[in-house]
Amino acid sequence: MPAPTTKRVLLAAPRGYCAGVDRAVIAVEKALELHGAPVYVRKEIVHNKYVVETLSERGAIFVDETDEVPEGERVVFSAHGVSPAVRAAADARSLQTIDATCPLVTKVHKEAIRFARDGRTILLIGHTGHEEVEGTAGEAPDHTIVVNSPEDVATLEVADPDNVVWLSQTTLSVDETMETVRRLRERFPALQDPPSDDICYATQNRQVAVKKLAPACELVIVVGSANSSNSVRLVEVALQSGADASYRVDRAAELRDEWFDGVTTVGVTSGASVPEILVRDVLDSLSARGFDTVEEVRTATEDLMFSLPREIRADLKAKEAERALRA
Repeated sequence: MPAPTTKRVLLAAPRGYCAGVDRAVIAVEKALELHGAPVYVRKEIVHNKYVVETLSERGAIFVDETDEVPEGERVVFSAHGVSPAVRAAADARSLQTIDATCPLVTKVHKEAIRFARDGRTILLIGHTGHEEVEGTAGEAPDHTIVVNSPEDVATLEVADPDNVVWLSQTTLSVDETMETVRRLRERFPALQDPPSDDICYATQNRQVAVKKLAPACELVIVVGSANSSNSVRLVEVALQSGADASYRVDRAAELRDEWFDGVTTVGVTSGASVPEILVRDVLDSLSARGFDTVEEVRTATEDLMFSLPREIRADLKAKEAERALRA
C-alpha cells in the first residue's frame, strides 16, 4: 500500500493588516468610543467587507460622498486618501473631519504637488476609478495622466516628453508596475523617477512571501475582498510564481471542495486590509479538510507603526484632561 500523503498548509508571513490599515480602522473605532454613534466614513475605510460590516454594526455609517453627511457631523476620510476637492466639499458643509489617509499615500500626494509645481507631467501608474488614484490625481489634475497598464503606454501623448515623471498607486503588483515603467522609459527616455519607490512596503512584502511559497503549492488561497487591489494582485502573483491554481475568498465559507481534489499543499495569505481572524477561520476550514500541518513561510518581519490621526490624538488628549479635572 502507498504511504498516506501528508496534507499541509504553507502560511505566508507577512500577511494581513499593514500599519496604514491598522491606523485607519483604529481611528474609526476611537472616534466611536470618544463621540458615540454615528460616525460617518467617506467610502470604505479599507477595502474589506468584514471590517466594514463590523464597524457598521458599531455605528459607523459609510457614504460615497461628503454631501451625504449631515452638516456639522463628523466624517472620517479613508486610508486611500482624498483630493483637495473632497476636503473643500467637507469644509463647505462644516464637517468635522478625521483624516485616516495612510501616511505612505500622503507621501505620494506631496510628490504630485511638488512635481506639478515644477511643471512636470505626472504619469500616474494605477487603476482609473480607484479611490487612491482619484485622490492623488486630484492634487494635480491638469498635470496628471493615469496609466492603467503596460499596454496603455503606446498611446500616451504628453506636452513635453523631456519633462515627465512617474508615480504609482501604492497597492499595485511590483512586477507589473516595473514593466510599465520600463515601457514608459522606452517611449520617454528622459522619464524621471520619484525620490523613492511608491509601492508600499506591505504590498511588496506580501508579494515576496507568495512568490516564495507558490512554487511548492498546487493551490494558493488569498483572503481578501474583490475591491482590494493588493489582494487581487496576490492571486496573480501566485499564478505567475508557479502555483497550479489560486483563488481569492472573503471568508472561509467561500472555499469550495472541488478546489482541493488531488491537492496536498495549500498556500494561504491575506491582503493588507484583512484581519487575522479571517485567516484563522480559513485555517480551521482547511484543518477540517485534512490540512492540519501548518508551516509558516516568513520572508520579512514588519514592525512599522503609524501614530493615530492628529484629530484623534487631540480628542484623546482632551478626554484625558477632562478625566484629570474630575479626579
